[in-house]
Amino acid sequence: MIVPAERTGEVSSMLTDCVAVTNIVVLPGAAHRPAGDVVFCDVAREAASELLERLQELGLDQDGSIAVENVDVSLSETAAAAQEAAPGYGDDAVVWEEIAQRASDDARLTWVFLAFIVIATQIAGIGVLLDSPILIVGAMVLGPEFGPVAAVCFGLLRRDLSLVGAAVRTLAAGFALAIVITFAAATVSRWWGWIDPSWLDAVDRELEFIVKPDKWSFIVALLAGAAGVLSITGGKSSALVGVFISVTTIPAAGSVAVAVALTRWDEVTGSLAQLAVNLAGMVLAGLATLLIQRVAWRNRELGVRP
Repeated sequence: MIVPAERTGEVSSMLTDCVAVTNIVVLPGAAHRPAGDVVFCDVAREAASELLERLQELGLDQDGSIAVENVDVSLSETAAAAQEAAPGYGDDAVVWEEIAQRASDDARLTWVFLAFIVIATQIAGIGVLLDSPILIVGAMVLGPEFGPVAAVCFGLLRRDLSLVGAAVRTLAAGFALAIVITFAAATVSRWWGWIDPSWLDAVDRELEFIVKPDKWSFIVALLAGAAGVLSITGGKSSALVGVFISVTTIPAAGSVAVAVALTRWDEVTGSLAQLAVNLAGMVLAGLATLLIQRVAWRNRELGVRP
């Protein structure tokens, strides 16, 4: 933190009184932009969100600066004692400010997001044509769509319509561009004689589930949405890979583009339905998961204040 000099005493006292905080360091006059004292401390993850809220109540986010880093390794008995004193467990904790920052970033329509979703959808389109589960799984892993989906969930939780609107626009623009480009590539391939509608007529197609959504599609989307939000709030990014592989948003988008290029309208409607079912299921489950976590941690955080 960068703290105005006249508030350093108040901030230091607050940190000292908090049982979940340790390793407090104050460097008087070390900061120049903005000017003030630099204060470092370690806080148990379980108490981080409440501590950040209290620092913002003091106006440090406006008159100073607050930056947060994760500590990968801490060999300290005092740090262990602080973590023990904090309510709950670190893996279960939610740092709401961290989620807010990530949601804001993921809701933005960037060139990187567009590049990833276009590439993933084209791979999925090729996978649909070749009836290749390997390519479909690869496209699922590459797809970046869960970030904006999680941002929609968080925006609904906070009733932040601007965040929800930005995330929805990002998803809509991303999928629209990806489908249009993949459609154009498939159309050119058809003109050149590389593909034709018979490619989608294979008997016992392994990927037929993409164009035939059912109750299992919605159930999987619900489970994936809950798992995805838990992986973000708990800092378990490795679990997101499983979420990406579970839902068929990117394959459905690729299937829409290919089916339009090959004038297979029955598969277009089925793929669009699959895309809608997956997105709706993830949003509903993600929002429900965030609501449960907010209620659970609101009760636990009361033990952090002295």
